[in-house]
Amino acid sequence: MRGALPRPVERLIEAFTRLPGIGPKTASRLTYHLLRTAEGEALELAQALQELRSGTELCSLCFNITAAESNPCQVCSDPGREGTMICVVEDPLDALAMERTGQFHGRYHVLHGAISPIDGVGPEDLRIHELIERVSREGICEVILATNPTLEGEATAMYIRRQLEGATARVTRLARGLPAGGDLEYADAGTLSQALAGRQEF
Repeated sequence: MRGALPRPVERLIEAFTRLPGIGPKTASRLTYHLLRTAEGEALELAQALQELRSGTELCSLCFNITAAESNPCQVCSDPGREGTMICVVEDPLDALAMERTGQFHGRYHVLHGAISPIDGVGPEDLRIHELIERVSREGICEVILATNPTLEGEATAMYIRRQLEGATARVTRLARGLPAGGDLEYADAGTLSQALAGRQEF
């Protein structure tokens, strides 16, 4: 049946299925919705996708996503933030989740993943080397390891802890208020606030 589809329709369905959490049925529904909707709405989506890549980049300090014209990002540029405290997260959405708590006033460092030998992701594929350099260069007093409480997140936290041995910075880990195997992105602000407040030496 797929072979009978016009190539532009087939191509968009294939593109949607490459997105996380979207299977063939959902991809088909999204595609046909865009076919039925007003042309302006579809063009607006296309323009937003184009601007997503052209209008954003990684912060030169923390590697979070920032607007292309605002680098370093707003958090790194804010003089009101605690510059000697870094919260290490796996992904930009994790930093956003921490910000929603309103309890963290330091800065972030985004690794863009976690160590996972099964998936072929090693320490050299993450922003760990840059983190170690930041701790030394910026005189960091505390590094909060806020990687996800998964096997990969724990392995990443342990690796970073070993890399920071001998550093003057205090290394802490979020308290176990977070569910094992969960993602920070889906945790509610109250749970994250408690985990942040109860962080421990690591």
